[in-house]
Amino acid sequence: QVQLVESGGGLVQPGGSLRLSCEASGFTFSNHRMSWYRQAPGKERGLVAHITSTGGTTTYAASVRGRFTISRDNAKNTVYLQMNSLKPEDSAVYYCRAQTWPQEYWGQGTQVTVSS
Repeated sequence: QVQLVESGGGLVQPGGSLRLSCEASGFTFSNHRMSWYRQAPGKERGLVAHITSTGGTTTYAASVRGRFTISRDNAKNTVYLQMNSLKPEDSAVYYCRAQTWPQEYWGQGTQVTVSS
């Protein structure tokens, strides 16, 4: 049974930090590219960050570049998103996604709220 379980979301003040985790099971994690997406109310789901299967290459949305860092630990079947200098506009449900053609899996999401 394939599972992607996100954790680490919550309420944080502007300027604060959170670290999201996404633990995978039921498939060969090290073969899959991993991404974080987010969706705010009334908006489309959009890509936040992406990391290749080996972790050698990362890409970021312009809005988070320099503040967020994606990483992975293939021994732990886990991908992370370190989020620093959080802004209210970062508030959203954050989802992880695993891809290797033709497979694609999504987690259930974790809520991040940035508010004073």
